[in-house]
Amino acid sequence: MNNNSLALATFGGGCFWCVEAVFQEVAGVEKVISGYSGGNAPGKPTYREICSGLTGHAEVVQVTFNPKLISYQDLLVIFMTTHDPTTLNRQGADVGTQYRSVIYYHNEAQKEVAQAVIQKMAPFYSQPIVTEISPLSIFYEAEEEHQNYYRNNKTQGYCSAVITPKLAKLRQAHADKLKKTRV
Repeated sequence: MNNNSLALATFGGGCFWCVEAVFQEVAGVEKVISGYSGGNAPGKPTYREICSGLTGHAEVVQVTFNPKLISYQDLLVIFMTTHDPTTLNRQGADVGTQYRSVIYYHNEAQKEVAQAVIQKMAPFYSQPIVTEISPLSIFYEAEEEHQNYYRNNKTQGYCSAVITPKLAKLRQAHADKLKKTRV
């Protein structure tokens, strides 16, 4: 496949392990990389620095996808329905600005689609959506041990308690958008 036909999307919805596991199951998604974005600390941040909450970075994933197979709008709907976009700087027990709900857009078209999706989905939530929409400045790839985390650690407590139920919800709500075989 010609790499020119691929596009990027960057999302933060709490712990990047959860968001990564969700998008790895979506048809049309070629690659998902966990990382950090949106901060103000100089240089490449580390996981320990991010967890301190002092760098301003969010845990995010960068999704490489084929827009001929899945639209950016569909990715946004999956993102918005597999985390809680109404909690500020929190997802479940994960609390802090590094766990904020955020869409980092790569161009003006993505910004417009993100705004439209949020507006369309807002009536389905009992609380206001607090998902930040910001331009992507720099994406830093997370350390190797954070890549493919769920796939490599399915029996770990956090994975079985938090990620496995999230994937069950994804499989029920978006079955038509998933890869036929899971890795």
